[in-house]
Amino acid sequence: MGRILAIDYGQKRTGLAVTDMLRITANPLLTIDTNQLQQWLTNELAKGEIDTVVIGYPTQLNGQPSDSMRYITPFMGWFKNHFPTMPLIPYDERFTSTIAHQAMIAGGMKKKDRQDKAVVDKIAACIILEDYLSTL
Repeated sequence: MGRILAIDYGQKRTGLAVTDMLRITANPLLTIDTNQLQQWLTNELAKGEIDTVVIGYPTQLNGQPSDSMRYITPFMGWFKNHFPTMPLIPYDERFTSTIAHQAMIAGGMKKKDRQDKAVVDKIAACIILEDYLSTL
């Protein structure tokens, strides 16, 4: 059993989180420029440690896909073409950025550090992954 990778895909930056080998804990990994994501994934998935990818699927309050799906859908197509045997699981990411901000406040993070959107993105990916793990 390999690790699960979570992707919080953004137009400019993408947050990433990963489980431990036993799939018990979710850990923020990094935030990467979205234009570098495909190369990073190609390198990481070639290592064979990750066997499932969960991608944040942004929806509106009524459950319909949000406008940002116009960026995520082409990426999902690229992923499926390049990694046809790797499961890519869309997972509802409503409110993950808000929850990430609340977690940073609860953790005592200074206001200046909370304004770093790269930190928010990788924490949001971690929240997506934690929520997904709770459904297994």
